[in-house]
Amino acid sequence: MFWALRCKPAGSPVIEHCIPTALALHDCKMMSDWPSTNTIETDVRHAWLTIWLNRAEARNALNEQMITELRNVLEGIQDDRSVRGLTLRGRGGVFCAGGDLKAFRSDFQGGAGSNELVAAASRRAGELFWLVNEMPQVVVTLVEGAAIAGGLGLACASDLVVVTRESRFALTETTLGIAPAQIAPFVVQRVGLSVARRLMLTAARFDGEQAQCIGLADQVVDDVDALDEAEQKIRTQVMRCAPGANAITKELVLATARLEPQAMLDLAAERFAEGMLSSEGREGISAFIEKRKPSWSV
Repeated sequence: MFWALRCKPAGSPVIEHCIPTALALHDCKMMSDWPSTNTIETDVRHAWLTIWLNRAEARNALNEQMITELRNVLEGIQDDRSVRGLTLRGRGGVFCAGGDLKAFRSDFQGGAGSNELVAAASRRAGELFWLVNEMPQVVVTLVEGAAIAGGLGLACASDLVVVTRESRFALTETTLGIAPAQIAPFVVQRVGLSVARRLMLTAARFDGEQAQCIGLADQVVDDVDALDEAEQKIRTQVMRCAPGANAITKELVLATARLEPQAMLDLAAERFAEGMLSSEGREGISAFIEKRKPSWSV
């Protein structure tokens, strides 16, 4: 049993059920320190953060406020190893419809629009995708309904993606006369160059099973209940892994695409030595030899 805390859109945490533990008290303090949010909801349970995109009336489309709120929350936990993982999902039966097209027209194509204004906003959105991609914690995206354009980009920036069979996906930007500019690196990273080209240049629509076939989805389930069950299994698996070791592993995996071989050898050697001599490394090896669970395994 544990504290179950949910931040309402106004930002005030509500205690739903509680038996005090050290972990629960940390969850409580962390929630109370967060800024208020209006376009997302946050829910912390057993050191796992769930972020709900909460603009259901707009199919959870990304606008400037949502991008800012997502960045604020993610930056707030980025260096906190007591947060073991996070899940992105959407309210209202849909994950995310991409960018807010009404805001695009009013804010960018109106009288005050300029190249500098649009480019700056695009960069802020891009920084969110990079932040999701490089979070030290395990990032899981659960998709029901649809993940379109930037919503698909968020999924591609995640570590693990679970989708319902009936979910719908598409990179529709080119049908609107624009490019999938900021999400392109993450689509390529997730599904490979040839598939990314096809998806972006044809705006092809596909379902959950096809998403798994091309490597976008790690798992396909039948419905929302099964989505929750799959996520719980992932949480259980992640909780067996040391948080610091997971953070280093993510750093190394991402570095493989950016570093030359000698630089990669050096970084891998340094991080392996750090892990071996860290408190986690000592605890993990001792626990294995002593035939017990390590301290982080819950």
